[in-house]
Amino acid sequence: MNNIINNNIYNDIYDQILIKSNLFYNITPDNIHSMIKCLDARIMDYKKGELILRVGQCTNNIGIVLDGTIHITREDYWGNVTLINKYSSSDMFGEIYAIKGDLPSEVNVYAMTDCRIMFLNVGKILRTCSSSCTHHQALIANLMMSLTEKNYMLNKKIEYMSKRSTREKLLSYLSTQASSTSDSTFTIPFNRQQLADFLCVDRSAMTVELSKLKKEGIIDFNKNTFKIL
Repeated sequence: MNNIINNNIYNDIYDQILIKSNLFYNITPDNIHSMIKCLDARIMDYKKGELILRVGQCTNNIGIVLDGTIHITREDYWGNVTLINKYSSSDMFGEIYAIKGDLPSEVNVYAMTDCRIMFLNVGKILRTCSSSCTHHQALIANLMMSLTEKNYMLNKKIEYMSKRSTREKLLSYLSTQASSTSDSTFTIPFNRQQLADFLCVDRSAMTVELSKLKKEGIIDFNKNTFKIL
């Protein structure tokens, strides 16, 4: 059972985490601190393996990870699980379902480690205060930008999934990661099983393809650090 944390626990450490969040981009720590109460912020703890948001659940809250790691997964009727994404400190989730309000979640959000999550009421974000302060306008703009970025990433995942073979999916994904970092050497946020789940491929088959790509001199890797040769 998750434990509701009294808001008195909020402190300057969280300001430093939130300032890294897309939602509070270009908003000063002082302004972030003053906005927290206005946004009906709640801080909650979850144990490893707990469900934070389940399929079929409606919510009006956006979540920001203060500590720990969460997984966003989709499960079909037969129990096959697809990893949609992995989020950690300062990452935001649940925007689409919170904004729509009556749209039941189609994903499960799991705590992959012990987690601390801050929830913000999306209605308080979208409805500005009477003074229509500048930093609140920035908050709304940041939320829209976050939705745009996640839509882009979803389109990229569709691109990976559209490839016919495990090899093509791997090369498409690794190529995108190299391009996004502008560096031939980069670190991905997944271990082998998570990467296989993300690309919807068999882990063993993927491991074989990675070994082939390495032997052919196309890529090199050590754990989750890769290099395009």
